[in-house]
Amino acid sequence: MNTSVFDTDVAIIGYGPSGLAAALSLGSYGVRAIAFEREAAIYPRARAITVNDWTMRCFQSVGMDQALAKGMDKTAALRWITYDGKQLMRMDFPPSRLGEHPTSYAIYQPTMEETLRKGMERYNDQVQVRFSVEVTDLQQDAEGVTVTSKDLASGKETRIRARYALACDGGSSRTRERLGIRLIGETVETRWVVIDGKVKRWWPERNILTFWSDKKRPVVDVALAHGNHRWEIPLEPHESEKDFATHAQLWQLLNKLGVTEDEIEIHQHAFYKHHIRHAERWRDGRVFLLGDAGHLMPPWAGAGMQSGIRDAFNLGWKLHCVLKGQLPDSILDSYEAERAPNVAMYTAIAIELGRIIKQELSEEELAAMAPPPDQPPPEPPLLAAPFLEAGWVRGPLGPDSIVGKMIPQPRVADAQGKLCLLDEVLGNGFVLLGDGLDPATLLSAEEKAQWDRLGARYLTVLSVEQRGKGADDIIDLNGTLLAWLRQFSARAIALRPDRFVAATDATGLAVPA
Repeated sequence: MNTSVFDTDVAIIGYGPSGLAAALSLGSYGVRAIAFEREAAIYPRARAITVNDWTMRCFQSVGMDQALAKGMDKTAALRWITYDGKQLMRMDFPPSRLGEHPTSYAIYQPTMEETLRKGMERYNDQVQVRFSVEVTDLQQDAEGVTVTSKDLASGKETRIRARYALACDGGSSRTRERLGIRLIGETVETRWVVIDGKVKRWWPERNILTFWSDKKRPVVDVALAHGNHRWEIPLEPHESEKDFATHAQLWQLLNKLGVTEDEIEIHQHAFYKHHIRHAERWRDGRVFLLGDAGHLMPPWAGAGMQSGIRDAFNLGWKLHCVLKGQLPDSILDSYEAERAPNVAMYTAIAIELGRIIKQELSEEELAAMAPPPDQPPPEPPLLAAPFLEAGWVRGPLGPDSIVGKMIPQPRVADAQGKLCLLDEVLGNGFVLLGDGLDPATLLSAEEKAQWDRLGARYLTVLSVEQRGKGADDIIDLNGTLLAWLRQFSARAIALRPDRFVAATDATGLAVPA
């Protein structure tokens, strides 16, 4: 095999949510890719239960958010209650700052994946998907990766050469094993049963995502989209899967929650354990671990699947820039630097929420989480706006810095007066924004040349009271953008394709090193 000839730019191993997201992101940039998937059909069991506004903004960047939203239901609230009806805590979702979608949606994962696969058809010219194919070997060198796969029907083996490979093959990733990358962490030995049902009639407050808090039998009780409902219930130490093998045995659990055969029809159940694990490294040469292949967390924060999707969109634009020759390969090292702290944060949130569900918090600890009566409740970390703790940025990061934060997305007008969401004006590349000024005027000739090489655009943000200056104007209809910039004393910012602020005039607008 001629190793200097490449069949594709990126090999995607696994075509679940992380692999699909990677294919969509790469396809939107015109990057060639080949995806390998062992299963011919979508996995029929719903595993993830929610997506939030950040994830929907990722899908908005590839034109898929509206199609996905048609198959989702807005999440009303979260609550933690005891079996005797005492409410321990409640979390209502505020309006989103990231776009027009709610802060949180309930989903039905098989339908979501079906919609994403259909959306991939627009990229058939550059992204090829091979189903019923198993990757049997992976070898890499300084220039690329050789992927060997076997057709499960014919047994025929095929080798392809790619410049990079993405391991999206789940928690039991064989790619990770081939690379000799260890998983660090633990698996909680408690086994849980997941019961999925089709709704036959409504019961009180079914639409509120409920955590039944109890030391012995805590329960996740959640409405999924398309008239589906789910319960996740732990087995006690003396119980086994045989004790809940039949529907009659499962009804013993559901009846205690006030749910009967009049309300739902059980259509499937399964057993699983919680994992708190992460790979010791997420990059090995030209191969990257995404989603469950790189990190596993408990389900309480609803962030497992979403973290894999965000991994894919983080890598997508960076691979595009590297393959196009705009940025060096070293920018790919920022993938783990940016994503690992976020995954760790959501894992910690999930663990803490799990302690509430299992009633491991004392009344004093619960009381400490609530604000004084005369103060508004603090923003829960679960709902915090996305931010970076490290990575491809210039300038300090932290609460008082605009660098590393995701820009809000209000409705704006373009120079011709068209009303739309901000991202529609920004496009999918690099953008510099100035508060009432052309941000290019704040750049040195060398800095301007750097951003020009990245294909950056230069836009001026104006208030509705100002007169437009030209084609590169954004009219801030309700003052959200200008207020946000001024909150951080920023006259101009540089935005990455993923809407995170890469630099500001206060600490230098040069392209990050």
